[in-house]
Amino acid sequence: QVHLVESGGGLVQPGGSLRLSCTASGSIFSYNSMGWYRQAPGKQRELVAVILNGATSNYADYADSVKGRFTISGDSAKNTVYLQMNGLKPEDTALYYCNARQGGIDYWGQGTQVTVSS
Repeated sequence: QVHLVESGGGLVQPGGSLRLSCTASGSIFSYNSMGWYRQAPGKQRELVAVILNGATSNYADYADSVKGRFTISGDSAKNTVYLQMNGLKPEDTALYYCNARQGGIDYWGQGTQVTVSS
């Protein structure tokens, strides 16, 4: 059973930073990909960032809206994937979900709220 636990959300002022963490039940190398999605009220869930093979940021991809501001990375020793978010904007406000894909099946964490407001 795949289990993902997110942490690190909170309230931050525009221009501030947060780091989200997602700890997986098992090696991150066992997943085809790991990533972060977000869903704002009244909107569809959207991809924020993903790393292939859950291993290295060399194979990362990002939504255009966060390129240059967010960085996804993995720590295999801790079975954890991070999302470093800098230069946060009010439009980044959403519930952020960790995702792991394995064998064509998507697994999700419970979500962590990020609110960007002055």
